[in-house]
Amino acid sequence: MLKFFKFAEHKTNLKTELIAGFTTFAAMSYILVVNPMLLGNAGMDPQAVMMATAIAAAVGCFLMAFMANYPIALAPGMGTNAYFAFIIVLGMGIPWQGALSLTFWNGLIFVALSASGLRKQIINAVPKGLQVGIQAGIGFFIALLGLKAAGLVEASPATIITHGDFTDPIVLLGLGGLFAICALTVWRIPGAIIISMLALAIGGLFVLNPASPEGSSQMLTTLPENFFALPSGLGETFLQLDWFYPFTNLESLQVLFVLLILDLFDSVGTIIGLSRRANLLDANDELPRANRALSADAFATICGAMLGTSTTTSYVESAAGIEAGGRTGFTSVVVGVCFLIALFFYPLIAAIPSLATAPALIFVGLLMGEGLRHVPYEEYTERVTAILTAITIPLFFSVTHGIAIGFLLYIFLRVTSGKAKQLHWMTYAIGAIFLLFYIME
Repeated sequence: MLKFFKFAEHKTNLKTELIAGFTTFAAMSYILVVNPMLLGNAGMDPQAVMMATAIAAAVGCFLMAFMANYPIALAPGMGTNAYFAFIIVLGMGIPWQGALSLTFWNGLIFVALSASGLRKQIINAVPKGLQVGIQAGIGFFIALLGLKAAGLVEASPATIITHGDFTDPIVLLGLGGLFAICALTVWRIPGAIIISMLALAIGGLFVLNPASPEGSSQMLTTLPENFFALPSGLGETFLQLDWFYPFTNLESLQVLFVLLILDLFDSVGTIIGLSRRANLLDANDELPRANRALSADAFATICGAMLGTSTTTSYVESAAGIEAGGRTGFTSVVVGVCFLIALFFYPLIAAIPSLATAPALIFVGLLMGEGLRHVPYEEYTERVTAILTAITIPLFFSVTHGIAIGFLLYIFLRVTSGKAKQLHWMTYAIGAIFLLFYIME
């Protein structure tokens, strides 16, 4: 094992890798609570999704460990899971079986792109400002969902949107959870999100559930009869995807295209960023075995879709394990094993109320929005398209339309300012695809 993962070459040891793995798991384990709740909104069985989430995460971690030997953990991604549930299924009316099929084909195409030069061309074709704007826009979209779930914002006929009732214990719990996550993050305590969730779950033992029948004394959190048991019902989602949905419903191809764009930027950006943090880049500032790492990411998405979950991707929370000294794929193996062990604690995980996930959504959304600081603000075209994309995604409640508006505006400004020749041919191709989607609508 020591020889396979090259501990000596990476100047690490078993103890350090174990600690790094536990640290990364603590930082990202919240997905076991959040993902079933989000995809449950799409009509999927929460128990089945929880099992699919844990197994997909474990498979992804093992693939990254044995294919690329990097300390990068994978799990169903935040952002794409919200896009899956609230836009693809609830917004566009695509059945979740069809959405899983779109995720599956996205993974297959990603594998093909990773084995060719097209992947790099597509990434180079999307301007830096747009890349950041897309990520931030999805972050703000997730944050909006979290604010709504916590009762911190609500619809208003007078002002479109307004704040919630700050005398409501539910709202105060949600706000307290958000403050707790931020404070723990500032104090550099690993697992800030899951700690906050557990604290809210405990607080929920003393707060009445507003959804309970009148006169009932049911609390927000109800302790399970058994603390240890495996979730059931994986058969509800395993291999339940509508395999050829994109080809029998051509209008869904725009969703497949957006999933691919999101997966490319998210995976490449996260893997390169984490590798730089771990000093794994070579003398040319390039990542050795990059294609293996990206292929592992893509194969994880394929496996995740077959199990019954949204896009599986590399997690930026892997940085916590890297900070703890993780340098090899053994860190990822430890994370994968932890996800499998977590399955036995399903009753405790299921007891965490949905309110506890709201601060996590807000916080993760804010983290994704931080990317706006990387926009080349000195260039007007870059900054205006980045900001417009970031704003329109949550306001349109559509990732597709937000990206399309940003792309078309960028091309329009470049062409009208006499800089048409500076654009990559792939940029025009992507713009034409989005324009075609509008015409088809």
